[in-house]
Amino acid sequence: MSPFLAYEDKGGDDSSLVPLVLVHGHPFDRTMWTPQTEAFSPARRVIAPDLRGYGASPVVPGRTLLSDFARDIEALLDELKVETFVLAGLSMGGQIVMDCYRQFPDRIRGLVLADTFPAAETEDGKRSRNAMADRLLREGMRGYADDVLEKMVAPYAAPEVKTHVHRMMTTTSPEGAAAALRGRAERPDYRALLTRVTVPALVVVGTDDEYTPVADAEAMHAALPDSTLRVIEGAAHMPNLERPGEFNGVLGAFLTKVDGRS
Repeated sequence: MSPFLAYEDKGGDDSSLVPLVLVHGHPFDRTMWTPQTEAFSPARRVIAPDLRGYGASPVVPGRTLLSDFARDIEALLDELKVETFVLAGLSMGGQIVMDCYRQFPDRIRGLVLADTFPAAETEDGKRSRNAMADRLLREGMRGYADDVLEKMVAPYAAPEVKTHVHRMMTTTSPEGAAAALRGRAERPDYRALLTRVTVPALVVVGTDDEYTPVADAEAMHAALPDSTLRVIEGAAHMPNLERPGEFNGVLGAFLTKVDGRS
């Protein structure tokens, strides 16, 4: 059976290294992880899917819950015969990673939570996300992309990074993005779950992230039993693209730690 999701699956020459699965945020696609795929796939198997509604994956209008995204990822990894792995996600991708841990914790060897937060949505937040979903269906993605570009990445980010991020946003399906927004508005509270995580975790955040500030990362770090917190200077919401060298350095150190537990 063909996988439901489009994906990239590279590397894997060294079977002693734990595979790395990368979950993108909203409204992006798997190319947001290109610096990480290129850095780690020469030795390690790296899998980066397009979530449903994004990139080259099928669009399912309506409402996509975080639990739906998590089940899609599990089904893909079943198809690829990847039994255990390190699971990394940024922003919405980090919340999907938390739901994956809720659903199939025994398969996860380590968690990477980048520029994300675990709390359920507020009532105001629910209204805002549903209103934004309506806007995207009515207007398309370009106006939204223009509005948020310099919050997704810092105003001082490199021009090529801004171009990449803007392109990902404007080529996303409005129907897919709206379905994710409606589902994300209904997300559960993962804060208690974090206190029960039994694998190592890496919490990463950009110093200038307005969406998920450093205080959110510090709270997750405090809740997780075995975690490392790394704050990336000179980055906003997407330090993996804004400061890939620094991000890859902290991710590489974490992966070495997880590999050492094999």
